[in-house]
Amino acid sequence: MIATLPAGMQYIDDFTHARHHARPQDRLAAVRKAAEGFRERFMDEPEVLFYKSINLIRVPYPTWYGFSGVYAQSAYRFPFIHILNRLFVVQYRDLAGDVKTLLFSPSDIEGNRETPFFKRLTSTIKLPRKAQDVMAPTFNNVESALASAGIRPEQVDYISYDHLHTQDIRRWLGTAFQPGFFPNAKLLVHRQEWISTGALLPCQADWYCPNGIHGVSEDRVVTFDGSVQLGQGVALLHTPGHTEGNHSLAARVRDGIRVTSENGIGADAYEPKNSRINAVRRYAQATGVEVILNGNTLEGSNDQYISMVLEKTVAGPSANPEFPNCASSSESTPYWLMPGQESSHLIGEAEFGQVVR
Repeated sequence: MIATLPAGMQYIDDFTHARHHARPQDRLAAVRKAAEGFRERFMDEPEVLFYKSINLIRVPYPTWYGFSGVYAQSAYRFPFIHILNRLFVVQYRDLAGDVKTLLFSPSDIEGNRETPFFKRLTSTIKLPRKAQDVMAPTFNNVESALASAGIRPEQVDYISYDHLHTQDIRRWLGTAFQPGFFPNAKLLVHRQEWISTGALLPCQADWYCPNGIHGVSEDRVVTFDGSVQLGQGVALLHTPGHTEGNHSLAARVRDGIRVTSENGIGADAYEPKNSRINAVRRYAQATGVEVILNGNTLEGSNDQYISMVLEKTVAGPSANPEFPNCASSSESTPYWLMPGQESSHLIGEAEFGQVVR
């Protein structure tokens, strides 16, 4: 049974049957065709009222995750790269004409440190807290980022993440014992993602369960199936692979369509054949791959590959036409502590439109 959506949203059927083919090549072709049609239609949508991406924190990230497969045959590669995590603030009119505010990827920096993935990662780098702050400098937390956008906590209607791996949402939505920072917000999450995390059940797999959803009231959670149009110029597209319930934000803005997820970690991942990173470009040339997966989960690598092609097809070209307008939620960026790290094109922070008070 398909989950019922709140008023002002509707399901998108562009991709409904695209992945039903038996052969991966046929699924890829069908999804690409559906993405081309969706992009053409979505470009005619009104721009969202307000869009702002805001730097939160830099974190070291295993190279073999970020560029899955590229360095498998290399004798040496520095084991970490740096990724820059961002918050995306979007105001739009829903399909009923009401103004809504969405926060995409509002990472609770302190809470997320305690999730199993990051606990395990930091346990391999034994550093005092001051040294950790140099290794992983913070630019903003969600509270200060939201204030910089001129939006009050009570104005936030929805929060969402491409997937819940490593996310702690209790600070934002609250529990039976503590009110949340966003008194009116609900979590928008693909139903499969909610099921996969274990929802309110005990975690069975510490590599996946975020331990940051337990105790959140179910009336603060909106689940959906497939892909959803939230309003004018904004949609959540089901992009499985990184996790089964992964979804991506598509926003119609002044420079076209921006698509956001963590399926890939930047321009080099989405257009490796044009990469200035020799290993990435040569890997793409040798294998013929169109995209490089972010491989820290890989619940379905074929699906993730197809999803990244969907994302870059919907996004279209960025300011640098050699790379698509994919604004990764965590973008690979050069950092002085990571020797030799390059990025061929940086999407960076952006701001379009004006906040509706």
